[in-house]
Amino acid sequence: MKTPYETIEVEIVGGVATVSLNRPEVLNSFNQPMCDEFTHFWKRCRVDDDIRVIVLQGNGERAFSTGMDRRGRIEFIDNPWSRTSPVFELGPKSAHMFKPVVTLVHGLCGGGAFYWVCESDIVICAEGAQFFDPHVSYGMASPFVPPGLLRRIPYAETMRMALMGLDERVSAQRAHQVGLVSEVVPPARLRERGQEIARKIAAKSPAAIQATVRVAWDSIGKHPTQTNDMNMHYSALVKLMPAEAEVQLETAGKQAWELR
Repeated sequence: MKTPYETIEVEIVGGVATVSLNRPEVLNSFNQPMCDEFTHFWKRCRVDDDIRVIVLQGNGERAFSTGMDRRGRIEFIDNPWSRTSPVFELGPKSAHMFKPVVTLVHGLCGGGAFYWVCESDIVICAEGAQFFDPHVSYGMASPFVPPGLLRRIPYAETMRMALMGLDERVSAQRAHQVGLVSEVVPPARLRERGQEIARKIAAKSPAAIQATVRVAWDSIGKHPTQTNDMNMHYSALVKLMPAEAEVQLETAGKQAWELR
């Protein structure tokens, strides 16, 4: 099933919602309409039980996304007591959507594109992908990209990307070495591989999968004691929910598997 949007394309098949950034003429940079459509899309994913996993990708050959469209209009609220930004809900976790997100990066990935990358659960990329944060090169502070990256890669790698700006790009191979992506594949294989991963996740218990995503995200930055208490709470909630995917313990783990 396809859903009409202006700046993104959405297709839902077998529990997997595939959302494609669809502004290739401007390297899939986001504008106000795209921010609004992602707010709507993440809300739909949050409440639609038929959607179990989300695959995020970019159309066109040159870029996954280069961040905010600097020629577009983004509606910021400047009142210091209610200051906000529409980009705050671009990422799934910021929009309180805790179903697994598999993000596929090809070509250029820079700046505000990390709103998506840093809030994804699995990120893979194509050979030739390049990552960068241009803020300081434009005389702008980078207040959101480094905190997001620090949840995924070491401090030294985060700061090198943030401070070098447009003078340096991180290759697909280096991104894999530091843990920004978990797999690098040939460009022609990227979308197929992303769907393979998503289908395997979607076949598992939605309650168990969502609880795992939520507890992992909520554990970031917390003391181990707080994390343990939260783990017990989420485990108990899963046991109280209806069995959405029957698991045969005697056969679980005996299916075909692959070594990564």
